[in-house]
Amino acid sequence: MSKLIRTEIDGLTNTAVEVELTAAEIAEVEAIAAQAELDRAAQEAEALAKIEAKASGIAKLLALGLTEEEATALLS
Repeated sequence: MSKLIRTEIDGLTNTAVEVELTAAEIAEVEAIAAQAELDRAAQEAEALAKIEAKASGIAKLLALGLTEEEATALLS
């Protein structure tokens, strides 16, 4: 595995120095990445639930005798 680095810039001398991340910094980056994945999965699940709820609603309206166009219009 390659080393993770950050670049620090000295504002007075305008020089850049590459510094290896500490174990704590690496853990923080990994925690942020894990949280981002959890957030993405939650958003995906929420979007899927909305799609499934709409399909279920349309199916129930169709069972009541509405046309697909009427059912879709009611849920739009």
